[in-house]
Amino acid sequence: MTENSAPGSTTPGSTTSTPPGTQAPDEETLALAAKLFQAARDGDTGLLRAYLDAGAPASMTNAAGDSLLMLAAYHGHAETVRLILQHGAEAGKANDRGQTPLAGAAFKGYTDVAKALLEAGADPDAGTPSARAAAQMFARTEILELLGN
Repeated sequence: MTENSAPGSTTPGSTTSTPPGTQAPDEETLALAAKLFQAARDGDTGLLRAYLDAGAPASMTNAAGDSLLMLAAYHGHAETVRLILQHGAEAGKANDRGQTPLAGAAFKGYTDVAKALLEAGADPDAGTPSARAAAQMFARTEILELLGN
């Protein structure tokens, strides 16, 4: 994982491409999606809670396949990660580059985020690189201990 391949490094507000046979989202929907992705990056748990409680999908992804969970994990927001998981996000869902939220947390050294993801069933050996490999590469000893290395 490098900064150039970092989750959320796509154009702000970009959203998943439209599958064939479906209608493209309107500008208002795209703006809301951008707002929610930014809230995940910023750790704005209150804003996300309001939208998730109202039915926004916890599994939504942007054009790079980065989920709300991936963005919250990569930016170190453990409380936000827990909220998104409580709303049904998949702890081990990789983005389009094969990176998992746990690997992002390991890469950045966010032990509290890694704990939350592990408690939700994230696999430390999934993804490319895996969380275990990222923790080893960047000498994240606390995270390696969590992973039982």
